[in-house]
Amino acid sequence: MIKRFVKWYVEFHCWLNIRQSKKSLLFAVLATLSVVATVMLSLPLKAQINLPQTPASELRGVWLTNIDSDVLFERDRLKGSLQRLDQLNFNTIYPAVWNWGYTLYPSKVAAKVIGRSLDPTPGLKGRDILKEIIDVGHQKGLKVIPWFEFGFMVPADSLLAKNRPQWLTSRSDGTRILKEGIDNRVWLNPFRPEAQQFIQDLIVEIVRNYNIDGIQFDDHFGLPSELGYDAYTVALYKKEHGGKAPSKNFQDSEWVSWRANKITEFMKRVFTAIKATKKDCLVSIAPNPQRFSYNLFLADWQKWERLGIIEDLVLQIYRDDLNVFISELEYPEVKAAKSHIPVSVGILAGLKNRSIPMQQIQTQVQKVRDRNFAGVSFFFYETLWNMSKEKPQERQKAFLKIFPTPTAYPNLLAGWKPFS
Repeated sequence: MIKRFVKWYVEFHCWLNIRQSKKSLLFAVLATLSVVATVMLSLPLKAQINLPQTPASELRGVWLTNIDSDVLFERDRLKGSLQRLDQLNFNTIYPAVWNWGYTLYPSKVAAKVIGRSLDPTPGLKGRDILKEIIDVGHQKGLKVIPWFEFGFMVPADSLLAKNRPQWLTSRSDGTRILKEGIDNRVWLNPFRPEAQQFIQDLIVEIVRNYNIDGIQFDDHFGLPSELGYDAYTVALYKKEHGGKAPSKNFQDSEWVSWRANKITEFMKRVFTAIKATKKDCLVSIAPNPQRFSYNLFLADWQKWERLGIIEDLVLQIYRDDLNVFISELEYPEVKAAKSHIPVSVGILAGLKNRSIPMQQIQTQVQKVRDRNFAGVSFFFYETLWNMSKEKPQERQKAFLKIFPTPTAYPNLLAGWKPFS
């Protein structure tokens, strides 16, 4: 801007030398400088220090789920929602494809193991939601990265839990059920070959049969650390430890490490299977910060990133306290990942009974941009503007201010090298 002004000023000065007296020239120059100074000082600080309003490329994502959300339950509603996201300059969607013990797409793998090929819930049964999302999403230029939301977790009363009880794991006292809110959950044993193969087969089925841009996992691809005391896992541990049983303290460092390493080995096999099926399918993970993921869910994403078996990290940092939010962005493992793969930040847009003010969302997005992350993604669609104390129109206008123009989706596979 200053260069343009100098060039214009020189041309203007020459013209004035011909047309005006010295007195007029002095007055014109002073007036011009006054106007320019006023304009420059009125610009936002970011413009003065030459920071772009938005990056040239940026991941702008949102998760779509069938929990506390209506977005997936009706074809026209889903189509309209994707169109609205495009209008507000989002470029990435993460639709759930494995929830409540069912697939949200017709699955031969699920039909064989569970007895149902598709979620039977009204509004979902009889539809291929993933295909609908891909067709509309790609037409609108949205990247579609299916989200394997439940991972190894299933409802306690699900057909899968009832049909395959031997696949379930337990606490040291033999109990299996964990509460998630008001819901009873159980977990498939991620160390048992049959359960591993089932999950891997579901993943490969999606990658093979759909024109997806990637696939995403989260902490549920691990296991709550209080679990893992089923007979199969204890016997496996004893076999590898000279007959010694695992510690009754589920946070024992060696017991945690052994289980986390087993899950890492499975993640390696899944990564290899995905790439063997479709080499340009992005392998993404959206975990909590490392300490939480590792200690509470045995999901060692820091190691996965170092091993090269994930290619994109969307770190869930759902914090109200801005200082805590910023501190999570600054941890060494986050900075290390940023130097290796694209790292984006998951921001909480709200929950069913918890409205997040738009000002907090805007501030957190700016803090992420200030640190040159690859982008942001919001949890979850319904709370962007439908579940909020603020009016939907106001929220949508605010998101348009965050994303004022379309921006290219980052080339997250740039420089990708096969795992070996």
